Amino acid sequence: MNEGAIDRPVPVREGEALDAGALGAFLQAHGLASAGDVRVSQFPRGFSNLTYLVECRDRTFVLRRPPFGVGKGVAHDVVREARLLAALGPVYARVPRICAICDDPSVLGAPFYLMDRATGIILRDRLPEGRDLDAATMRRISEGAIDTLAEIHSIDYRGAGLDGLGNPNGYVERQVSGWIRRYEAARTGDQPAVERIARWLDSSRPGESAATLVHNDFKYDNLVLDVDDPARVVAVLDWEMATIGDPLMDLGTTLAYWAEAGDPPLLRALGLGVTALPGNLTRTEVVARYAAMTGRDVSQPVFYYAFGLFKVAVIAQQIFARYVKGFTKDARFAQLDRAVAALGEVAVRAVDAGSVAPP
Repeated sequence: MNEGAIDRPVPVREGEALDAGALGAFLQAHGLASAGDVRVSQFPRGFSNLTYLVECRDRTFVLRRPPFGVGKGVAHDVVREARLLAALGPVYARVPRICAICDDPSVLGAPFYLMDRATGIILRDRLPEGRDLDAATMRRISEGAIDTLAEIHSIDYRGAGLDGLGNPNGYVERQVSGWIRRYEAARTGDQPAVERIARWLDSSRPGESAATLVHNDFKYDNLVLDVDDPARVVAVLDWEMATIGDPLMDLGTTLAYWAEAGDPPLLRALGLGVTALPGNLTRTEVVARYAAMTGRDVSQPVFYYAFGLFKVAVIAQQIFARYVKGFTKDARFAQLDRAVAALGEVAVRAVDAGSVAPP
């Protein structure tokens, strides 16, 4: 095993520390750890909920909690996410096991949950240290990723007791109008391209295609890959936005995260560049493979791609607004307004060209 390829935590960022004493008491009270020091470090990547490594004398956990300074909402409802994972566990092997759920904010200042750590490679903005993934391997990884997305969309969510997770009726309309509202609530200035795409999406909605479990944030850095066979997905992470809805909207989000070599440099610099490495499927090939794996008609993918880009732009805008208001001091967020503009411009070009391929 190449230990240098494993995702590593770092010291906790300023302003995001956990009360280790309170956490240790919780672990002991729930029979999860014996007496002893609790060491907490933080996984530095990811832009949504905060993720920590909790190391005890005899056990290790991953802890998830909402960011500091956010309000209520599905994206930060970690208790909902944990209950979803607990329900998925018996029917889907590619999720971490839930160890404890705490909905009492008095323990750590917010609800949280603990799960087993899924160990493996996570592909982020660059290849992991010590790994040289050639074009043939990247091809297999990209195919495995899309096959995993298709697999998620085939899960018997009713059999898992998840039919109450969301309402698929009117899902496309709610998603479009909901993300437009979120953008308006997080605005810090004008973004003409983003605003144009919002209007286009609102006037161009297709009909509903199906109802499946959708992940809603499916991309490389939410996949844990086997260290010895990186084409095998060990676990899928970050289910906070999962619901029951139209799987083509889920595919659109994945396409938005799937940068290619011909895309604008700023887009590739958003931490999406690994999909642009030689060997990866192109977005056109992603659509074709997904259609082949699922049998679904994806002959008009531009709406879903533009929606995915808009959604990612809104998420970036929400984080930038938190930075502007001083709720986070994470320096990565200082230039996210430029990313919002780039995403909007890519969406405009895709709509004008009628294609998911680079301009």
